[in-house]
Amino acid sequence: MDLGFFRRVAEEAALRAGAFLQQQLSRPHHIQHKGKIDLVTEADPQAERLILEVLREKTPNLPVLGEEVARTEPRGLYWLVDPLDGTTNYAHGFPWFGVSVALMKDEEVLAGAIYHPPLQELFSAARGQGATLNGNPIRVSSTEIPEEALLATGFPYNIHEEPEQVLGAFREFLVRVQGIRRAGAASLDLAYVACGRFDGFWEPLLKPWDTAAGVLLVEEAGGKVTNYRGEPYSPFQKHVVASNGRIHSFMLQITSGYVPR
Repeated sequence: MDLGFFRRVAEEAALRAGAFLQQQLSRPHHIQHKGKIDLVTEADPQAERLILEVLREKTPNLPVLGEEVARTEPRGLYWLVDPLDGTTNYAHGFPWFGVSVALMKDEEVLAGAIYHPPLQELFSAARGQGATLNGNPIRVSSTEIPEEALLATGFPYNIHEEPEQVLGAFREFLVRVQGIRRAGAASLDLAYVACGRFDGFWEPLLKPWDTAAGVLLVEEAGGKVTNYRGEPYSPFQKHVVASNGRIHSFMLQITSGYVPR
């Protein structure tokens, strides 16, 4: 299998959707609610359709599982797509959102790309071939001391219902690391771990399209990804910890006490 080919297809699809999203960012949006604080705009399904056009042209025999439009069973080879990660940010005009496209085999990520349109940054990776940012190789950070670490996290959409489980972990990290950022797009948080801007990331209750491409980026950049207990991670699990590997044990000491139900 030519994973380099699939990587390039993922890049092309992410770039096409990202260009559309950036063009529409400053325009008024039609906003709907999938949940109390879970938004969707008119741009989400439109961006997914642009991705589908690329994927169906380049890989017509592969099914697609997407957040908004495309649906298939997660078996065999298929694409896993998030056309707009960070919809709430996008709806408010906050420029922290991305497009994530990943090639899957069952629950394993083989290739993928994440694009951040406002900064025109394209992250991509293929299994065994390393990770890049705009074509240049990237590596995770070398931070070893938690007090020097900059972490990222996110809050699930049900946080209003069960805030203590999430805030408990946040409190424990907050007093033991240099800083925490909560910007609201898990795919970009993972990409930033991969390129060394963040030293680690944790979040519960994500969807598979949120993390698939980002997990591969971190692993191919020399980092480590597990669930909250330190067990092997797949995008279909409910909790993720990603790091440069050097502070992973420290992070698990905290997350293992806050495994979501």
